[in-house]
Amino acid sequence: MWAGRRNQVTITGIARSPSVDQQPTAPRTDLADHSAPPESSEAAPPTPDPTARATSPDPAAGSSGEKPGPGATVVDVPQAEAALVENYPRLARLAYLVLPPRLGRHRRVLTAHAVVQRALPRKPVPLDAPATVPAPRGTAHRLSQPAYSLVRLRVLSAALAEETRAPRLFGRRLPLPPVPTGLPQVWGLRVFPPSGGVDELAVDQALAGLSAPARAAYVLRVLERLDEPGARAVLAAAGVVDPHRALTAADAVSVPGAGDGRTLLESAEFDPCSLQARPTDLMRRRQRLRVAGAAGLALAVGGVALWLTGGGWGADGAAAPPYSRNPAAQAALDPAQLTHAAAGGWRDAERRDFSVWPARGERTSDRALLRRALAVWARPGATAQVSAAPDTPTGPPAGPPRLLFAGVVDRASVVLFADGSRVVRYAEAADGDQGGVALDFARVDGADEAAASALVVNRADGNVRFLTAPWAGDVRRLDLAKPSDDGGRVAVDSRGVTEALRAPGADTTGRSCDSWPALLAGGHVLTDLGELTPARLTYGEPAHPGDATSHAARTIWARTVCHLPAVRSRGVRTVNSWPFAAQRLPATEDWATWVCTRAATWRGDGSRVMAQFQPPLDGEKPYTPGGVAARAEDSPACGPRSPRVLAGVLWQGKGAGKRWYLLAAGSDEVRSIKVSGGVSGHSSSRLLAVPASGGSRAELTGELKGGGGLSALR
Repeated sequence: MWAGRRNQVTITGIARSPSVDQQPTAPRTDLADHSAPPESSEAAPPTPDPTARATSPDPAAGSSGEKPGPGATVVDVPQAEAALVENYPRLARLAYLVLPPRLGRHRRVLTAHAVVQRALPRKPVPLDAPATVPAPRGTAHRLSQPAYSLVRLRVLSAALAEETRAPRLFGRRLPLPPVPTGLPQVWGLRVFPPSGGVDELAVDQALAGLSAPARAAYVLRVLERLDEPGARAVLAAAGVVDPHRALTAADAVSVPGAGDGRTLLESAEFDPCSLQARPTDLMRRRQRLRVAGAAGLALAVGGVALWLTGGGWGADGAAAPPYSRNPAAQAALDPAQLTHAAAGGWRDAERRDFSVWPARGERTSDRALLRRALAVWARPGATAQVSAAPDTPTGPPAGPPRLLFAGVVDRASVVLFADGSRVVRYAEAADGDQGGVALDFARVDGADEAAASALVVNRADGNVRFLTAPWAGDVRRLDLAKPSDDGGRVAVDSRGVTEALRAPGADTTGRSCDSWPALLAGGHVLTDLGELTPARLTYGEPAHPGDATSHAARTIWARTVCHLPAVRSRGVRTVNSWPFAAQRLPATEDWATWVCTRAATWRGDGSRVMAQFQPPLDGEKPYTPGGVAARAEDSPACGPRSPRVLAGVLWQGKGAGKRWYLLAAGSDEVRSIKVSGGVSGHSSSRLLAVPASGGSRAELTGELKGGGGLSALR
């Protein structure tokens, strides 16, 4: 809390604190210039005395409770308070320098004040020997050495303890914001000492590179002017395990142009009592207020809904509140009602699809996880991220679904269901985090053995893992951009989950495509196109395509695969590439290949067709992608219902004249081709090559052998 009065601010918790003998001036926190010389604002450094230290092994915790021995000095609370108040600026500076830099300047300032204010003991503390330390110059009151030594020791111990105060996990500090240390606290402003020059910055960077004990040793040697034995004794009393190592590291600090560093340490750069103030992020503060208001309203509405429904949200995870108590809907959400296929039933099944997949994974008996997954499927809450392939229903199951998998994959708890026409993937954090969950839907109606060979079980960090069918057998990886690459064996665990594989497209950029990973499972070539079901890649005539495993198929696909991003996330079931014609290029001995690639979807419509012109292989880059001659959507071309196609392209020769030609080709059913418009010509075969000019536009038509016409793909 801040109270403003002109250009002066007061931090809650830093106030006037009178001693027993007099009313000393409280530490200043003026916003105005407060850079008086150290002689007028802080106590002179005390005379080193390594024997004057607390007998308690933990000075910051207070007195050990032992009776003082012979010759010991007892420091009572009023003496300690007087020493603390009169040397407050110096003690706050000491704490500020020793505190870890990771706190930031604002938090270091507040923590330094909190550390000094908590250094006041609650009862008298015995010290080994009396000593005398001069009071700050210009004051009549004199402090005794034991009182200052005690307070300094408690401040140093508390500042060192802040280094290990942050939460840790497995020995590593968690990336959490600094925890407030009590009073003082500042709301709506950020405070920090004024910035210094280059030398001050060099000192600050040098101290940031030291450990907390080394920083403490440096401050004791330079700011407090203790000799090595005195500093070692103070460090040992403060709980430092290896004072010698800390002193060695402190002595190695060298700041160019800084001399012994004492003048810089006494500058305003390291003075937590001379502060500047700036506002916090005003826009973020306003947004947080809005979020807090919305959260409060949502909590109130949720409480009313909880009271009205008579149920809780805990068992259903991120699901929304139940809308009704329909018995059929409740039965579909009961983990005990889930159906399971027999472990080896797929071997004797007449039809192999997802209905014969056995339930696999180490958490198939986790009722709580399965209930959360079913509840979110039925009623996705606001924190559930729902995605679905095109035209895939996302409603709840009509009855108890089939469990395919439940287990932990890449720090995520994953559950896979099938309900006949869909597969559903539910994922949540495996560490129990109550954050968002993912819910993915994909259509699988009419799936056969090849289409049910694998499912995507998880994606993370540019990698993908598959859950393979129990009949997949040996699983291998392929690089479709390299026909000669036979890949290697993919490790599959006992649950059927593959090792992490590079996701397709992760290494492709714009105009280059040097790699395209694929999976060979059960003899079928599969690739991830961003959905729950991988797409099967085939090769050959539309009526009877086969798996793209032969050398000819791999060669065609090496020049086609980089066009697959055009059909990513479109519910693609299979992609077939069909080389429908080969054409000799004019005035050369080279041959080009015409390829029709068709991406068929699970839903039936929405298919995409692409005609490619693949020129002769280049020796330097033999598998460059083919040129796209034409594209069409929702066209039957190159499919089993219409296994025919006609396409053309403008091509420029590489000879001395570099002449332009219009090249066209049709499938086997085409008898002749005619071109009109900007280019005219006719061919009595299914291949056409006529001279043209660059940028010409023409109309292609073909005549079929059985009669009728065929327009060019567009």
